[in-house]
Amino acid sequence: MKKLSEKDIEKKLEKMEGWEFVDNAIETSFQFANFKEAFSAMTRIAFECEAQGHHPDWSNVYNTLSISLSTHDAEGVTEKDFKLAKSIEEIIEGTQE
Repeated sequence: MKKLSEKDIEKKLEKMEGWEFVDNAIETSFQFANFKEAFSAMTRIAFECEAQGHHPDWSNVYNTLSISLSTHDAEGVTEKDFKLAKSIEEIIEGTQE
């Protein structure tokens, strides 16, 4: 998988609310009503990550889930990261309905 240029990354991020390019990765965070809802979303995301064979750097503190995506083999952000980010967005949208 080919590493994207910073220009390409910034262009793609224009279409993604809440995501930023930081330290050679795309990052975001989500807030939930409580720990249970945050952990439930993480569980759903974990299954999708496993299906895609791509795993985030992430953390959870009480009701906040922070996610950072980069492709370690490419030493930067690739299309693989944007594909997973889109899937994460869809999962989060489904949990807030």
